[in-house]
Amino acid sequence: MDEVLPHVDVRVVAFCLLKERLHVLVCSASANGYELPGAPVLLNCSLEETAARRLGELTGIRETYLEQLYTYGEPQRANPRLISVAYFALLPANRLSKTPPHPACWFAVDALPALTGDHAEIIAYALRRLRYKLEYSAVGFQLLPERFTLSELQRTYEMILGEKLDKRNFRRRILRAGIIEPTTECRTGEGRPARLYRYRPDAVAEVKARRLFP
Repeated sequence: MDEVLPHVDVRVVAFCLLKERLHVLVCSASANGYELPGAPVLLNCSLEETAARRLGELTGIRETYLEQLYTYGEPQRANPRLISVAYFALLPANRLSKTPPHPACWFAVDALPALTGDHAEIIAYALRRLRYKLEYSAVGFQLLPERFTLSELQRTYEMILGEKLDKRNFRRRILRAGIIEPTTECRTGEGRPARLYRYRPDAVAEVKARRLFP
């Protein structure tokens, strides 16, 4: 049996856009309500590898955007001897497994169930971090498929920020930032065909998109 690091675990706040709302992945925790997906840390495994492995087990996505969030070890925690290293992840819905295995499930961030310990606080902090990063980086693209319309991109920003954005102003700023480029493809449906765009991997997003939406 692999030896684990005592009194330390990893917790993951995984965000995904589902049914036109920002969702987070949680697991049922018997009588204690729900909790963030977590795993003990093996001595031969890094913290990030532990987070990525657990996320892959629950979503089928082995490689995605993953960032260390904070370390929680306050004495007033439900288990004061346990230190939790929290990560947040961004998952595009088109890469998810159809349904996460029991006991995992998705909840909208504005309609969360009762959560154990300080896990509601961890989710709230992860959401603040995500919204902050959205203002100066291209992190929102991690929640989208490779190709997307400008309307889909704006809707992604609106779901994360929790507010409506002016269409003309959004498009002007995002195009001026130079972080996306048009493709030769269009999406057809009701109304006029919509041009598909993609994120420019060579764009210096942290500079070009700085304070896009103050």
